[in-house]
Formats: sequence, C-alpha cells, structure tokens
Amino acid sequence: MNQNTESRETEFYRRNEKKPLFNIIKRIADVVLSGILLLFFSPVFLMIAVAIKLEDGGPVIYRHSRIGKCGRPILVLKFRTMRPHAERLEEYLNPEQMEEYRREFKLEDDPRITKTGRFLRATSLDELPQFLNILKGDMSLVGPRPLVRNELMDKYRKAEREKLLSVKPGLTGLWQVSGRNHCTYQNGERQRVELSYIERQSFLLDITIFCKTVLVVFRKEGAW
Repeated sequence: MNQNTESRETEFYRRNEKKPLFNIIKRIADVVLSGILLLFFSPVFLMIAVAIKLEDGGPVIYRHSRIGKCGRPILVLKFRTMRPHAERLEEYLNPEQMEEYRREFKLEDDPRITKTGRFLRATSLDELPQFLNILKGDMSLVGPRPLVRNELMDKYRKAEREKLLSVKPGLTGLWQVSGRNHCTYQNGERQRVELSYIERQSFLLDITIFCKTVLVVFRKEGAW
C-alpha cells in the first residue's frame, strides 16, 4: 500500500468515525448491559476468586496494558489464569513455543496456565472483570480485541492501525465468532476480520455478534 493510499484511507476513517447517535446508543447499551451482567455474575466472581487463591495464593485479578481507542493505553482486567511471573517467557516456554508466541502473540497449549485457569479460559469466565473496563468507558461489549503495542505495530500497517484505533476495543467481536482458530495473523485472516468489523459496524451487527458469542461460549469453541 503506497503513502497516498494510506493517507486517503486514514482520512476516510476519521470522517466516518463521527457517528454521534450510534456512539451514544452504543455507550448506553454498554453501561446498562455490563451493569446488569456484573450483578448477575457477582456470586460467580466470588467463587472464582476463592478458587484462584486456593490454588497458589497469587493475585486474583491480572491487569494487562493494552492499546485503546485513539492509541490511549488502558489496563484490561482479567481473572488471573497463569502462574505468577508468567511474563518470564524463557522460564516456561521451549524454542518452538517461543516462536509460536512471537508469531501469533498467543499459544495453543500454554504451559503457564494453571488448572483453574484452564477451566476459566475454556468457559471464557476469565473475561468477566472486563465488564468493569466497559463501565469505565475503556472498552465496549463489541469491538476489535485490545492489542499490546508490539502486536499492533508488527501486524498492522499504518492506515490499518488508524482504522483499528478509531473505535473502542471490545470484550467480544467478529474475530471471536468467526472461527478464531482459523483466523490467524500468519494467514492474514485475523487482520481482515477485525478491520472488516469497523467497516461494517452497526446495531444489527453488534447484536448478531453478541448473540453468537453466547452460543460460542456455551459450546466451548475456544477461549477468548
């Protein structure tokens, strides 16, 4: 993609970002639904916290720095699913796993995950604290997944980054309900699907993704 094409795409998405009615209604829906779901899942929060503490005594919540709308850093909340000091990759991963992690920024079979963590990921319960991120306004219920800076810079071109950062990241999104195990960075499908959501975003698409997410979670078709 040449510089003129990138400039035209960047300007196009800046103009199309301004959808005040859509953004206002989407924010109201985010606050109402995440508040209701937080109350509904509050007993589950307590049980998960106890299970995590009993397994290894480590912290219950994991805070990870990601890139939010307009490139603003945000702290994304999750129930901790990995062993303490999991960021020390060399202590846990063999060379093949390191290569997979550098390529996809995730592992199919991560040895750092605890027993409780495997259950939480299989059921997507580890993502529940992100309802707090949504209430705060850092995230939305539906949108592209929040990325770490290296992931954003390595996997997306300049115009694509501008496009991706024109919306809030989401708890769920088109990638998660589009056969995510087949939509990888390596084959380019993950980038295509995430950017496609921004081009097509609408109330109907958000409702469709949210309903499909419920089905995916109940079928246990992969962790978020």
